[in-house]
Amino acid sequence: MKPMHILFAACLFALAAPFARAADAIKVVATTPELAWFVETIGADQVDVEALTKGRENLHSFSVKPRTIVSMAKADLLFENGLSLESTWLPDLILASRNDNLTYDKGGRVNCSVGFHALEVPNDLSRKEGDVHPQGNPHMAISPQAGALIADNVLAALSRKDPAHIKEFTERHDALCARITKARARWDKYVPLFKGQKAVVYHKEFDYIVAYLGMDALIAIEPKPGLPPTPVHLAKVIEVIEANHVPTILVAPWSNNRQAKSIAAKAECGLLELPSMMNGTDFATDWIAMIDGILEEMRVAYGLPAPKFDEEQ
Repeated sequence: MKPMHILFAACLFALAAPFARAADAIKVVATTPELAWFVETIGADQVDVEALTKGRENLHSFSVKPRTIVSMAKADLLFENGLSLESTWLPDLILASRNDNLTYDKGGRVNCSVGFHALEVPNDLSRKEGDVHPQGNPHMAISPQAGALIADNVLAALSRKDPAHIKEFTERHDALCARITKARARWDKYVPLFKGQKAVVYHKEFDYIVAYLGMDALIAIEPKPGLPPTPVHLAKVIEVIEANHVPTILVAPWSNNRQAKSIAAKAECGLLELPSMMNGTDFATDWIAMIDGILEEMRVAYGLPAPKFDEEQ
């Protein structure tokens, strides 16, 4: 019989093995948990990934910590959402890290929104329109239509950085895209249920979900992105909710605040907290589970019937 300490060590090794990283693993920093998930799913043990955010923050006003700069300084690749989502803090963070490799020209900075057709591209770039994003609404990562594109951008970046493992990266990418295709068939079942339903949001991060479902986006509690609402605007929001019998307001963890709760109470409607990033709520444990959960939570809040899935879905 083997000594107990040897058996114990063997058990620890067996538990640790699936999470082992190659000694020459690519050091990756991702601005959001879902981007980190895409990179880790495709890169597996060829990457060592850290997400800068946890999932419940307001990405427009992220507070950089000293350890964040250290992580950036050591990174081989930086994956960002893009569409100016991180524009208020990421350029300064890159500068503070003194990591000259984290540029688009050198391939160390990867914009995961490249190729995505954004909503709400502004005609007016003046500050009177609030937090303007020149390329359009930046919250593309919670669009059901964004998954395959993000996976493609991740595959391209990892393949450029580590061509020796292109075969493995491609196999994992293809397996992930197959999962996404299967999930899309499931998500499409929600569209006829929601088509024509009315939506009220706090911020505009859920506009891609709303558009995908064919809902009518009526009004946001923020009169312009990033601008606090005035009493006059709040009164208008309540009026719109009541006139259209909107069952709930869609909020993110960071915007599920006293103001939103006050409006919901006055309008006698619900308040539904949904993740704006992976890990933002208990069910958002990966990107696919996040979209699954958002759609199902919305269906229940709107009192709609359950979709009929095929057995393989």
